Amino acid sequence: MDRVLIVIGFILFWALMIALIFWGWRGRQKRQEDRIGEFPALPDDLGATHIEPTTGLYVGSTIAPSWQDRIAVGDIGHRATGELSRYEKGILLDRNGESPIWIPAESIRAIRTERGLAGKVMTKDGLLVIRWELPTGTEIDTGFRADDKQIYPVWTASSTGETKEETA
Repeated sequence: MDRVLIVIGFILFWALMIALIFWGWRGRQKRQEDRIGEFPALPDDLGATHIEPTTGLYVGSTIAPSWQDRIAVGDIGHRATGELSRYEKGILLDRNGESPIWIPAESIRAIRTERGLAGKVMTKDGLLVIRWELPTGTEIDTGFRADDKQIYPVWTASSTGETKEETA
């Protein structure tokens, strides 16, 4: 009988911990709603392709400059595999099973490599991080771990205004 009570107590404790996690996530969403607002819509015409699609993992987005203040609004907080590509009018992060993220060219502040973002820590320069400004004026960092890390120099050079031909 003692074992049954211990198992029931453990299950109740576990259920309480899961409920607290969801409660905390919903609280974070409510706190961030005004700062985040609506994300830019994907335009019909993306313009010419500057960097071909790169496959990898969307790690998440955080409110800049904190690398751990993960955004919970909408589905942007969900990790997903996808493709990252750069066009004349901006950057498209097409995520599998989640909504795409469109980063207009005029919103991009910096593209760099980092060791970690949104609770994901890797080796040195393991993540490509794009800092950009939302329509609300809030700057966020969006992290992407490419399958082929050899593409990172092309992306970081593209933030300085160099073209694909200049980096080749």
